[in-house]
Amino acid sequence: MMSRIVYDADSMKIVSSFEFITQSKFKDLIVNDGLLLFIVKPGEIGKAVGPKGANVRKLERMFKKKIKIVEFAEEPVNFIKNLIYPLQVTDVVEEEGIFTITPVDSKTRSVLIGKNACNLRFTESVVKRYFPIKELRVGK
Repeated sequence: MMSRIVYDADSMKIVSSFEFITQSKFKDLIVNDGLLLFIVKPGEIGKAVGPKGANVRKLERMFKKKIKIVEFAEEPVNFIKNLIYPLQVTDVVEEEGIFTITPVDSKTRSVLIGKNACNLRFTESVVKRYFPIKELRVGK
């Protein structure tokens, strides 16, 4: 179903540094422009982020990139909620493989979508790495 995820040498270095610093169970790394998105196994988010976000700050200084750490969830709806956190949504609903995120307000809606829908497409691509979803949408 899902294709195997392969990392290059640079990514492997990033992953080993991440595991060394956070002492958490790593699941995946996604590099997107100036962002390193780390996905950790369920229950590992606190350890990965560190006290008051200390690990995130240390990693951002080390890699000179924005760091986001997300906890994996076996349920697509929960994983989507983890991915878009700290954005607040009223609901994430699935209907025939199409997931619709309902934001709390228009500001949240615009952040979820991003310029030219780049945030939404990125979130969708991350979800598609693990779940056979058709599409990710943002409701009204």
